[in-house]
Amino acid sequence: MSHDGVQRWIRPEIRALAAYHVPDARGFIKLDAMENPYTWPAELVEQWLEVLRSLSLNRYPDPSCASLKARLRTAMGVPDGMELLLGNGSDELIQMILMAVAGPGRSIVVPEPAFAMYRIIAALTGLDYVGVPLEAGFDIDLPAMEAALQAHTPAVVFLAYPNNPTGNQFSRERVERVIEAAPGLVVLDEAYAAFARDSFMDALSRYDNLLVLRTVSKMGLAGLRLGLLAGAAHWLTELDKVRLPYNINVLTQASAEFALAHREVLDAQTRQIRKDRTTLLDALARLPGIRPYPSDANFVLFRVPAGRAEGVFQGLKDRGVLIKNLSALGGALTDCLRVTVGTPEENRAFLDALGETLASRP
Repeated sequence: MSHDGVQRWIRPEIRALAAYHVPDARGFIKLDAMENPYTWPAELVEQWLEVLRSLSLNRYPDPSCASLKARLRTAMGVPDGMELLLGNGSDELIQMILMAVAGPGRSIVVPEPAFAMYRIIAALTGLDYVGVPLEAGFDIDLPAMEAALQAHTPAVVFLAYPNNPTGNQFSRERVERVIEAAPGLVVLDEAYAAFARDSFMDALSRYDNLLVLRTVSKMGLAGLRLGLLAGAAHWLTELDKVRLPYNINVLTQASAEFALAHREVLDAQTRQIRKDRTTLLDALARLPGIRPYPSDANFVLFRVPAGRAEGVFQGLKDRGVLIKNLSALGGALTDCLRVTVGTPEENRAFLDALGETLASRP
């Protein structure tokens, strides 16, 4: 009976999905999820705990998040005149956007390889998903994108900037061409802005159809689950109607505001990660058979000898290092793995394990 009920009532497109899988990382050097590897100094933790002691957990949080939004405006460089909408991570904001625009026959367009949640949330909201392959060097294939915009008239185009999982930042000129050609919204997903050279936040006032998505996760606050969407009031007023009440809890609001008041700690960690990214890229480039790709994020995509991705992934895991195996996705990611930039000690352990794994068979 229960199986028949599932078949009857759960939508076919939901039954066809696989749940987003997060592997158990206990006991491993965890370099699979693009997290900042650093914690706070002990004295800062004590100050934070004092803030938490003052909170009233029996009361609902501020539904407008007014104080936190003011802090985020400064921290993220949101232009005057633009509004903010907050979400439980950037994933919830992606869901809000797609719930608001969903309708029969509507679609989204995304250059691929791309962040998996665009496709998953499109399926959840009943939107057609159109993936457009990137060029060989992982930049936007502008003729292909323009053809997709013309053919599908998408409600939304998502551009991850820098891109996940490739790590590179698309050509700014090509991004501008896509914004200008898009019939609907263009969302610049700048989850890795802290590690990048460029941003479209300052372009919000120039493009009526542009929204910029950010998160504090990669800055070292992944546990808070806080994302923000910046854009013109006429868009965000409508998207706010999709938001569930009190979606940012009181602990997240207070903790994020406290962390951003001590931004210099987060910025110092970010600078260290950028420096270590260069060291990691150089070391990977020296390993025989390994091709690392340029990165503007806090991770590095690299290609291993043909047919060895699964063996290398498992060899690293056997040696206590967990990274991400992307090869099974096929296409441009065949034979590719992705490693987060960790601490210098973690990066060295990864490189040692990778060298041993590569040497373990011809």
